[in-house]
Amino acid sequence: MGLTIGVDIGGTKIAAGVVDEEGQILSMFTVPTPPTAVGIVDAICSAVDGAREGHDIEAVGIGAAGYVDDKRATVLFAPNIDWRHEPLKDKVEQRVGLPVVVENDANAAAWGEYRFGAGKGHDDVICITLGTGLGGGIIIGNKLRRGRFGVAAEFGHIRVVPDGLLCGCGSQGCWEQYASGRALVRYARQRANATPENAEILLSLGDGTPEGVQGKHVSEAARQGDPVAIDSFRELARWAGAGLADLASLFDPSAFIVGGGVSDEGELVLDPIRKSFRRWLIGGEWRPHAQVLAAQLGGKAGLVGAADLARQG
Repeated sequence: MGLTIGVDIGGTKIAAGVVDEEGQILSMFTVPTPPTAVGIVDAICSAVDGAREGHDIEAVGIGAAGYVDDKRATVLFAPNIDWRHEPLKDKVEQRVGLPVVVENDANAAAWGEYRFGAGKGHDDVICITLGTGLGGGIIIGNKLRRGRFGVAAEFGHIRVVPDGLLCGCGSQGCWEQYASGRALVRYARQRANATPENAEILLSLGDGTPEGVQGKHVSEAARQGDPVAIDSFRELARWAGAGLADLASLFDPSAFIVGGGVSDEGELVLDPIRKSFRRWLIGGEWRPHAQVLAAQLGGKAGLVGAADLARQG
């Protein structure tokens, strides 16, 4: 199969990109993300129509944040869009006249990294995305593993602390409450409040108060050597690495790929994640260690992965 289109549904924009068999994006078309579920379907179709102009397109892949059924057709539940059993595949196919595959956005990003990014050369890869929350994807034996009902790899909602912090999913103690961009900000605010003398750089980047600290401030302060910001990254990394050790016990991959906005800080976060992973890996002294790698495709991973999954049908 030749050219396909991948669609990424973001909070502010919907991007559609024409992708070739080598994972290269040949053209992009973006539209603003509407506030309604119906409007988002319209916007997806508009983005696809805009991107396909001048290209012979064979299929469309859509990455959607939420639970997607085993037929890769219906969004069972989306946390940020009012989609409940939304027949997205059928609706978009009727409008654009092309075969459509719908995939969970974290799965699509994992597939993109496996095929064209940090996972090239590996048969067994586990991806985690450290963004506002924590997403994931499983590739074992060169195949994306979605589970019987299509909703596997929701790693962020593994409970790591019984009766721990309340999660947006309604449960308590979920992994993403301790290893995510949101968690990083919470750590920084708590530490800045407790020891403001160690957070001078961090506080100066915001409005001078712990409550004004945002994720971008923590990253910049850490790069400038702020002790509280650096310690906050280490705390996040401790939880992330411990979780990877648990996943190694389940899947035994050759590589973990860490993506998402938090991972953009490179070795600032990856090095302590690796140390925590080795610390908590059961039998780690005697067994092979999976590599912990930085994602390579950045924000384009989901779009590229969705397009490639559409190519495979």
